[in-house]
Amino acid sequence: MTGDGRNRLSIGVGARRGVPAGEVLDLIADALSSVAAPARPDSSSIAVLATVDGKADEPGVIEAARRLGVPLRTFPAEVLAAVPVPRPSALVAAVTGTPSVAEAAALAAAGPGATLLVPKRKSVPGGRATCAVALCPATSPKPSATHAPPAPHQGDPVSTPPAPRSGTANEPDLRHHGDREVRDAAGELTDLTDLAVNVRAGTPPAWLKARIAASLDGLAAYPDGRAAREAVAARHGLPPERVLLTAGAAEAFVLIARAIRARHPVVVHPQFTEPEAALRDAGHVVERVLLTERDGFRLGADSVPEDADLVVVGNPTNPTSVLHPAEALARLARPGRTLVVDEAFMDAVPGEPASLASRTDVPGLVVLRSLTKTWGLAGLRVGYVLAAPEIIAALEQAQPLWPVSAPALAAAEACCEPAALAEAAEAAETIAADRAYLLSRLREFPGIRAMEPAAGSFVLIRMPKAAAVRERLRTLGFAARRGDTFPGLGPEWLRLAVRDRGTVDRFVVALEKAVGEVGGPGGAAEAADQPRTGGEHPARL
Repeated sequence: MTGDGRNRLSIGVGARRGVPAGEVLDLIADALSSVAAPARPDSSSIAVLATVDGKADEPGVIEAARRLGVPLRTFPAEVLAAVPVPRPSALVAAVTGTPSVAEAAALAAAGPGATLLVPKRKSVPGGRATCAVALCPATSPKPSATHAPPAPHQGDPVSTPPAPRSGTANEPDLRHHGDREVRDAAGELTDLTDLAVNVRAGTPPAWLKARIAASLDGLAAYPDGRAAREAVAARHGLPPERVLLTAGAAEAFVLIARAIRARHPVVVHPQFTEPEAALRDAGHVVERVLLTERDGFRLGADSVPEDADLVVVGNPTNPTSVLHPAEALARLARPGRTLVVDEAFMDAVPGEPASLASRTDVPGLVVLRSLTKTWGLAGLRVGYVLAAPEIIAALEQAQPLWPVSAPALAAAEACCEPAALAEAAEAAETIAADRAYLLSRLREFPGIRAMEPAAGSFVLIRMPKAAAVRERLRTLGFAARRGDTFPGLGPEWLRLAVRDRGTVDRFVVALEKAVGEVGGPGGAAEAADQPRTGGEHPARL
């Protein structure tokens, strides 16, 4: 297939756990060769690989897409269940939630008007993979972003079933957060050195504790947020009606999910999972846009589907530490679209060059900020939303009365004062220097790949046997954040918080011991055997 037929095939894939990429690729080649000449296509005709959400982190499927040089698109099971297919299976439906994976995914990714070119085929021997091939309509655009269309529905209310509950066998646990890594099985805090939670060490500072303590004298009165609201507004050069104080950024995600009507909500992953969890809890069917390691987890010009009317993206993104340029994010704005940018870690970036917080010219923009990370206030719960007055009013209507406590309001006001802003700026410079040192030490391990450049107060690393290494690190006194609960990442990923050089040096000693004991990436020979997804584009990482 050449000429205008090139890049018009959608490949749907179903896979059992542990299927190797070679088995998937051999099956795809077999399916393409089954098409009669002269219309027989080759792999250059493939535009996209598609599967069900539950297989988004399957290494063999991810690697197959990488080798083909195409994006991997994933769909909620209920979206695939709505796609008519010639060979539905009750057994498959019982396991995956949809009577077809391969055929339905191929047709869904190809778009309306697609035709099934090759029905479902199963790999042999072993039968651990299935695939089907669909022909994209000649008039449809080339699929070029790692995303899946939403379930079809009409009208303003969300009437389709919610996405599958997270934390099941095939779904990442969206409610797993780094604080679990520093607790024991009974939920009690441990004395592990914390590299799992991205809160700046040694915080809150004494002066901030004193301001919070002083507010306790007024606890008999109901909270009055006007002064804090004005302080936040002044900090960003905005009028107070563009500011809403919240009980942490997490509350803001819940308010958005409840108050913003959306027919096609999209969450860009890998990123903080609470936005998707909140949207699901509110009954939305969420589409995931999965950025890829091959592209350095960076947004492309067409990463987000054009008809998305609610888009959530982090900047800098947790856990990838990618800082997207401000204009790249601003270009995602559209009339009728709400663009939510989570800037919870932006104050850890020296100068905040990519922040949209003070912008009023971007339609539908909603910026979320947190005081948790820089100031060590996770237990106090305080953050804020910056948006157009009509959006702020809609979110405020969804809030309960007095949602932010008086001590939290006192902290918000204090953290916006000039001296505090100067301290935060100095802390950002320190974090950048400490992050550079951490990355330099990680380069000493040939089999560990850190995603660079990194801009946040954390780094994302990939290594073989990461889960076993993480468990061994716990016994050596260090807590690291597992990566497989972030959609788009698998068990070979870990996130590490940036700490001072002394802590990093101690951690490196423990890491060397851990990888040596579990047979991890300790030497160049083993490193050479490990797939380095995206390594063909080092300048983009």
